[in-house]
Amino acid sequence: MKHKPLWVKIIRMLFVALILMWSAFPILLVVVSSFKLTKDIFALPQKFLFVPTLQNYVLLNQLWPQFFENMFNSLIITLGATLLTIIVTTMAGYVYSRFRNTTLAASAFFIIFVRMLPPIVITIPLFPLVNILKINDTHFVLIILYSTFFVSLSTYIMKAFIDQVPKSLEEMAFVDGANLWQTLTRITLPLTVQGIIASAVFVFIFSWNEFLFAFIFTTTKAKTTPLIISEMLGAVIGVDWGPVFAAATLQMVPIVIFVVLVQKFLIAGLTAGSVKG
Repeated sequence: MKHKPLWVKIIRMLFVALILMWSAFPILLVVVSSFKLTKDIFALPQKFLFVPTLQNYVLLNQLWPQFFENMFNSLIITLGATLLTIIVTTMAGYVYSRFRNTTLAASAFFIIFVRMLPPIVITIPLFPLVNILKINDTHFVLIILYSTFFVSLSTYIMKAFIDQVPKSLEEMAFVDGANLWQTLTRITLPLTVQGIIASAVFVFIFSWNEFLFAFIFTTTKAKTTPLIISEMLGAVIGVDWGPVFAAATLQMVPIVIFVVLVQKFLIAGLTAGSVKG
């Protein structure tokens, strides 16, 4: 096997470094700015050496205490949407993987078609329906909407993982007297746990940061943190950028921790189905 020239490796490393800088710099800027005094955030020239302060986080708690209260709403909605999506798409992925007929093919096309529609198009006919059902401004409506929005992607991720589980394992379990539920819980699902976690990552990130559905279908009781940040940016008295950067930093922390913990499963989900066994 031939070794690649040194200059190729150097160029590749530089390219990767540039991509990381391009992606990480805005995040780093937000985090660093959250520990600066407001007057120093946009000072020119920029001060890269400064004494960190927690003043912005204190002001965030004083001026926008609802931010921390609504983080609990975000958590409930995100966990609920993630759990519902995983349950539904795991079953759907199994059906699409193990069975073939015209009805299933048509339904597969339908869920892809629905996913291609812009979210704003869906909200227009849904708004009066949600009001009629009296589920507006509830955790339930956002959980249903977020889960529905990600059913198609998660279903195909799960199908790709279940396709890799040999049918012979399930057939042997049936011969030994196991029923369908036992076969799923003891054989199929343990072998597709990477796909389950990969799907959960996508739904979790989307649900935690989603703005449009939360803006249209909630007012007070189920308001999420992205809406509070939006209100901070549109404040009549002007934007106090210190607390804004503090709120943005706190908003990113759960996502960063979650993604770091499950990054290998996320990579597995992105590459699902790319290699045939």
